[in-house]
Amino acid sequence: MLEGLSDMAKHQQGADAAPEPAHKGARWWRVMCLTGVDYFSTLGYQPGIAALAAGLLSPVATVVLVVVTLAGALPVYRRVAVESPHGEGSIAMLERLLSFWQGKLFVLVLLGFAATDFLITITLSAADGAAHLVENPHLTSTLHGRQVLITLILVALLGAVFLKGFTEAIGAAVVLVGVYLALNVVVVITGLVKIFQAPHVVTDWSHALTTSHGNVAAMIGFSLLVFPKLALGLSGFETGVAVMPHIEGHPDDTEERPAGRIRGTRKLLTTAAVIMSVFLIATAFITTLLIPQQDFQNGGPANGRALAYLAHEYLGSAFGTVYDFSTILILWFAGASAMAGLLNLMPRYLPRYGMAPHWARAVRPMVLVFTLIAFLVTWLFDANVDKQGGAYATGVLVLITSAAVAVTIAARKAGQRNWTIGFGVIAAVFVYTTVVNVIERPDGVKIGACFIAGIILISALSRLSRAFELRVTQVSMDPLAERFVQDMAHRTIRLIAHEPARHDLAEYQQKLREARLNNNIPEEDDVVFVEVTVLDPSDFESEVRVRGEVMCGRFRVLSLESASIPNSLAALLLHIRDATGRKPHIYFGWTEGNPVSQFLKFFLFGQGEVAPVTREVLREAEPDRTRRPRVHVG
Repeated sequence: MLEGLSDMAKHQQGADAAPEPAHKGARWWRVMCLTGVDYFSTLGYQPGIAALAAGLLSPVATVVLVVVTLAGALPVYRRVAVESPHGEGSIAMLERLLSFWQGKLFVLVLLGFAATDFLITITLSAADGAAHLVENPHLTSTLHGRQVLITLILVALLGAVFLKGFTEAIGAAVVLVGVYLALNVVVVITGLVKIFQAPHVVTDWSHALTTSHGNVAAMIGFSLLVFPKLALGLSGFETGVAVMPHIEGHPDDTEERPAGRIRGTRKLLTTAAVIMSVFLIATAFITTLLIPQQDFQNGGPANGRALAYLAHEYLGSAFGTVYDFSTILILWFAGASAMAGLLNLMPRYLPRYGMAPHWARAVRPMVLVFTLIAFLVTWLFDANVDKQGGAYATGVLVLITSAAVAVTIAARKAGQRNWTIGFGVIAAVFVYTTVVNVIERPDGVKIGACFIAGIILISALSRLSRAFELRVTQVSMDPLAERFVQDMAHRTIRLIAHEPARHDLAEYQQKLREARLNNNIPEEDDVVFVEVTVLDPSDFESEVRVRGEVMCGRFRVLSLESASIPNSLAALLLHIRDATGRKPHIYFGWTEGNPVSQFLKFFLFGQGEVAPVTREVLREAEPDRTRRPRVHVG
């Protein structure tokens, strides 16, 4: 269950520990199928959505969608792949712009929208697949009224695949995507042949289009107005970046610059966008010309299943049933790309912020958590696709908009004027699209707000419950600090915690006199001062670097930089004990003030009443009292 768990703060590996095997990854086109089950599966409902939104203008509106895809979303995410090559996506790019707690809060809000996008992808796709199953002519009488149950079973099966492992998920995705696209090729070619055999269909459509909308400029203008309703055709880009760690890299790749993986991801994004663009235009064209407009309406035979309608109409019941089941399977498995995105995204942030249990780094427990949440969402929305559509579109558009803004800022910082202007225009288009979508379908923001509130609440409680963990990943010392420690190893190791103000002789002399008096330290016993500088207290895990310094020509000082004073001091004490084989003693003075306010100061700013917190961190990290470093307060 906990395979792959890596929590260095609690499970530091020794020198003899065997290195973890390198993750080889899969070829980019195979991983493309994992994201493609989300992206390509929208063909199941996108032509119908376009027909309802734009009517006879559906092919033109779809061309506008394709232009935005190829000239907007694709360049943005190709740049995101370069700027964030480890799968964190645009959120990591924006995280670097802010620090302290406002940065963490900003990331939590974006994670809320990401969770909205990915989780609703799982539940909506499973619900849509269940609807296709229930509405199949051969199964309607048997399965009628059981859509919620079928949706829950589909979600549970998806979770079971990911409990088995990523390899199985990618393998299944390759088969599903290959079969589904092949069947769609057959349907598209059949539709084009039918149109070619009846050329009056094109003439009638063109005449009706000109009568309704006049000139080309008016058609494009109307297409831009209805474009936000077609935005679901953009889903899949964020997951395309999120699954980057599963793409096979080049042997020369480094952790800092995995150039081979970046190239593979850019191929993935471009290939998927081109394939989808061709299908979007072709399917919008044949469905608009061959299906009467009234059949797209709610309750009509083509509502939500336009291509399946054509498959039954022109290729017979047998082929139509095969197409139905292929659509059901890929809609169900569309949740796989969302699950992969969640499993890559959430553990990269919440555990690092201390806002999730340490087991949240392991894949299988997180699969169980996300599956249970998907059960709850399915039950709350009664497995209804329409009720979840607004939240889905909102999540997709917010993430794409944030990506566009992030790459605009990145281009500006890099001094790339032309790219800055281009990405700025793209960002403006997506801001417009998101605002219009929110105005038309405010339910999406409401559902997203529930996810955000839930993540923030759980994160705060987790951070509070883990406040006393030893969360230092590594302690490293410079040569002078190492010399100080080795010199102390031959006698009682005495450290004085010191909060410096002026770094002058009088200050160190005064602190030394107080420490000897309050703690009865003999005059002949040697001491070393320890000073901690707090960097970003909102960070949870951090590496502590220790510098040795000689102040005022006589006082030896170990200087540390960390996110929290008590945690870094506890880590230093344990490190000194392990390096010397002797228990160190550290001496504090009491801090004046209310204990509750002092704890809040520690929780938010990493300071507060340091002595008892340091002792509590040591108590949790080292249960054996005989091996625990000593904390003295005077």
